[in-house]
Amino acid sequence: MTPETMASLAEAGITEVELSAGELAAFYGELDYRNRSAAYSRMAAQNGVHISSVHLPFAPFEELDPASYDAAVREFVVKSQGELLKAAADAGVGIAVIHPSGEPYPEEEREERLRTACDTIAKLTDLAESAGITLALENLPRTCLCRSWEEMRYFLERIPALKVCFDTNHCLIQKNTDYIRAVGDRIVTLHVSDYDFINERHWMPGEGKNDWEGILRALEEADYRGRFLYETGGAAMCRKIAENYRKLMGIC
Repeated sequence: MTPETMASLAEAGITEVELSAGELAAFYGELDYRNRSAAYSRMAAQNGVHISSVHLPFAPFEELDPASYDAAVREFVVKSQGELLKAAADAGVGIAVIHPSGEPYPEEEREERLRTACDTIAKLTDLAESAGITLALENLPRTCLCRSWEEMRYFLERIPALKVCFDTNHCLIQKNTDYIRAVGDRIVTLHVSDYDFINERHWMPGEGKNDWEGILRALEEADYRGRFLYETGGAAMCRKIAENYRKLMGIC
């Protein structure tokens, strides 16, 4: 989060970014996002970049799991993430991405974890909506919740204002194209990268097994008009990312 980094992104033609740190301590400590969110947005804008989304922290799992059986943990999730949602909205950020759960979960717990997480996410969606920000639930891999489109729709059917952040390297038990077609009308942002269908890898598109023509076609069928937000490489690879985007857009 420096002027030099933002300027490099803008020079490569990348004008939309998502602020993400993963760890709660980074948002409250190093970034001090509650107090500096507007300053970050101003700095980025002065260098040609719009911070249009923020990825809410998801670690450590034992403190930030929306699906926790511990009511105190869930209350802390709502309190801490709610504070960050307000800070993001105050800075003009329009979308906040959130994970539905931590992991790992045994199969016999999934039904109860879904109910528990849905209650937490519903409260955060209300807070986001009142602040003027869109909350987007991310599909996740392995034993996390929303590994299938059926689980994602469990949330969407119960929380009308909730939207989706679709990650193209998280589907391990279903096809990306099937997932997109099942929830496409609620997708408002993407996390774009490639993988080997074994685990998430965050490779550059074209370096893994994704059917990019099929993914782009499914997004087009869903009338997706949001950002094509890469989650790979980092700012140091901004020119390679821009070149990759132009190549991908050329196949559809």
